[in-house]
Amino acid sequence: MGLDMLPMGKPQPGFEKRFVEIFEMLKQNKIPQPSFWDKLKGKKVPTREELLDEWQANQIPSYETIKAPRVGRDEEANLWIMAKYNQAEQEMTQEQFIKQYDGYYVIELAKEKDGVPMYIAVEQDENVFRGQFLQDCVDIIGDDLVNEAWETKFANDALDYGNRLMAVADKLALTHNLAYLKTQRLPPDVDEDTIESKLHIVFSLAKWLIFYGKNGHGYEADF
Repeated sequence: MGLDMLPMGKPQPGFEKRFVEIFEMLKQNKIPQPSFWDKLKGKKVPTREELLDEWQANQIPSYETIKAPRVGRDEEANLWIMAKYNQAEQEMTQEQFIKQYDGYYVIELAKEKDGVPMYIAVEQDENVFRGQFLQDCVDIIGDDLVNEAWETKFANDALDYGNRLMAVADKLALTHNLAYLKTQRLPPDVDEDTIESKLHIVFSLAKWLIFYGKNGHGYEADF
């Protein structure tokens, strides 16, 4: 399957501690169980589903941070979905089709491009980074920095990781006269085994991590 790095939502103000608490309970499958006295008193303990609902209801999705327009809210997203309708043979009316996508975030129209990588994961949202690409970069940044991508991180740690990757990438770019790769969005048109190709991956991931980390989002390592 390989590694996909999924941006987490960020906690609403005041929910930061509870956000981490619930995530760890769900991740480790340590859902609190009612004690004998809890049962005797009729005290309820949240179920896994209730905890997940609470966690999701109290966070700001990454789609908002990348400023992705929404169908039914933003004109450019409405025009986008109408174009999709016109391009395909549909058995439903345009109104029915658009209603079906009401609230959909159009990531490809997002304003904050650092949060929308070129190295994407198949069958994932377009702002998910395909971390597996980093395996090709072991020879230029080392095992430790590559393997760290497989660790789920909250915002501060994601930002720290991004900054460390960026520092290494900047140094390599200076050494090999490749500084232009830092601001180039599209992958360079070179063989994938070249340092240009590998360095562009590192720069892209570093910018992705820094963007989400500084804006309060961590990521979940899915592999």
